[in-house]
Amino acid sequence: MTGEAPRWLALGEDALPDGSGWLSSAEAERAAGRRHRKRHTEYLLRRLVAKRAVAAVLGRPVTPVALAGVEVANAPGGAPEVFVDGTPAGLDVSISDRAGWAVCVVGRGVGCDLELVEPRSPGFVRDFLTGSEQRLVAEWPPDDEGAPATLIWSAKESALKALRTGLDRDTRQVEVSPGAAASGGWAPLTVRVAEGCPLTGWWRRYGRFVLTMAGRTASLPPVALGDPAGLAAASPRHSWLDRPLR
Repeated sequence: MTGEAPRWLALGEDALPDGSGWLSSAEAERAAGRRHRKRHTEYLLRRLVAKRAVAAVLGRPVTPVALAGVEVANAPGGAPEVFVDGTPAGLDVSISDRAGWAVCVVGRGVGCDLELVEPRSPGFVRDFLTGSEQRLVAEWPPDDEGAPATLIWSAKESALKALRTGLDRDTRQVEVSPGAAASGGWAPLTVRVAEGCPLTGWWRRYGRFVLTMAGRTASLPPVALGDPAGLAAASPRHSWLDRPLR
């Protein structure tokens, strides 16, 4: 049976508010402990996109005080869990960030991943992709270097998040079969796993990035909570390189 559509939001570093009033006290403490600017910025951006996505789904305001009431913690296995005013929100979320942008997906048992499309070495393809996936990379049109390997890797990341195992698992134990790209829309994907029913999901190219989602339950195509044009037009950012330490 097909479930409801996952809802998603993407934000870039420019969306980060000044100050820390939008963080819970625990989040502010964890942020302050991150000495490296890259980790600090990623932590803040991941929290912001998740808080904003949850606020949109629940119809909450996005004032600093209201956002501080939405806390994004981590379960013992590392998966994010959301509390609203100290109470579990009852929402499943998945968060991913890459090159100055972050995405949060709200959906039952879903995992997501955002990747920058870039060349992948033959060693990467050989070490992390199955034989079937390697053949797909070899057969992909050569004018889009890096796209097939990036797509497959991203879908694996999404699936492993949905399975709550992460990259502790051999990535060749899950095998991705992406559907053909739809013109201006989402394309389906399937991820076969050794221990049971395959996962299903979606993928889409946004400019320099590819976004994937996967879950145990079939869903309708994802629905954006904001304008995805920003991600489609975005340039990768590595602002931390100028000042690596805070």
